[in-house]
Amino acid sequence: MNSATDTDRTFPAALAAVAEVDFYDDHYLSVDEDEDEYHRFDFEPTAYFESAEWTTGMFRSWTGNPEADGDVYLPFGQDGAGGRAMVWRARPGRPLSDQPIVFLGSEGEVGVVAGNLSDFLWVLADGYGPMEAALAEELASRPEQPLARLAERHATTPRRTAEEIVTETRAEFPTFEEDIHAMCR
Repeated sequence: MNSATDTDRTFPAALAAVAEVDFYDDHYLSVDEDEDEYHRFDFEPTAYFESAEWTTGMFRSWTGNPEADGDVYLPFGQDGAGGRAMVWRARPGRPLSDQPIVFLGSEGEVGVVAGNLSDFLWVLADGYGPMEAALAEELASRPEQPLARLAERHATTPRRTAEEIVTETRAEFPTFEEDIHAMCR
């Protein structure tokens, strides 16, 4: 597992903007015509990072390892079951906006979401929350115009699909899941 000595916990303006979005508004509830199911973001963003103490406790509970260290994770949201979206400080010395976004599910699911905060905004704009992006095998575009406008205001990377972003991030961090599960007892 990577470690970082950076202690910056300043909440990025882009995540603050995401926290203002009501993902449980009817706008984000739509019918998936191919499967006759409702598609909805299962994401409750926060307007802050959880404290270091809270994060360490959560990480130790999640792994079942009382020695696990969650210092490199900054949780900023959850799904309805308690899975967490987090900034993972995997690139020591680089700003939070350059760090990958990951997801740890309440039932042991694990995955990378985006290689940086800007790409995370484009994942949201393409219709996927952290859990959906981290766990999906295929990511068909479902553009969300309000989130696209948010990404256009805050993103520093070019617009790409969630499929492109997640595929690239999985290739960059191919052992993330194995590394996390190796910490579990």
